[in-house]
Amino acid sequence: MNSGEGLKRAVFGGGCFWCTEAVFQDLAGVRSVLPGYSGGTVPNPSYQQVCTDTTGHAEVVELKYDPQVVSFEDLLGVFFSTHDPTTVDRQGNDVGSQYRSVIFYEDEEQKRQAEEMISRLESEGVFGAPIVTRLEPLEEFYEAEGYHRNYFRNNPDQPYCSVVIAPKVAKFRQKYSEKLRV
Repeated sequence: MNSGEGLKRAVFGGGCFWCTEAVFQDLAGVRSVLPGYSGGTVPNPSYQQVCTDTTGHAEVVELKYDPQVVSFEDLLGVFFSTHDPTTVDRQGNDVGSQYRSVIFYEDEEQKRQAEEMISRLESEGVFGAPIVTRLEPLEEFYEAEGYHRNYFRNNPDQPYCSVVIAPKVAKFRQKYSEKLRV
């Protein structure tokens, strides 16, 4: 989807959307990061419904990005390096299908690039275990409730943020220092 000003969209699920949002917000070329839900059967689900692990939705982020500044391949690189794509329905202590590693592709080109990235990471043995990231066509993206937006920025002292998200963001900033927004 081209979404105004030549922007494109990517939708990733890498566990808790608070973590994924916090990482991508700092990346140059990413214009917006919106937490939400994709991949389930209930229209416009609530956070409480998704947390029951019965709707089929994953916690995801919708990125609007400038492909002149950051490529989809770059986004994939960040995605794979900032979560564990080898655990089924789990990221750390977060367990359930809503925390699955998933790429919701918009078109065949995104799917092809994701498949190539997974194949390359597998052949290089980057993770030491098989990648279980699912590739699913994007059908719907439902925006999460407002209090989820900018969660890490708004709640840095909340225990989950300081123990789980802050170290992940620090690692990302160190690894991708040359790709951070100025």
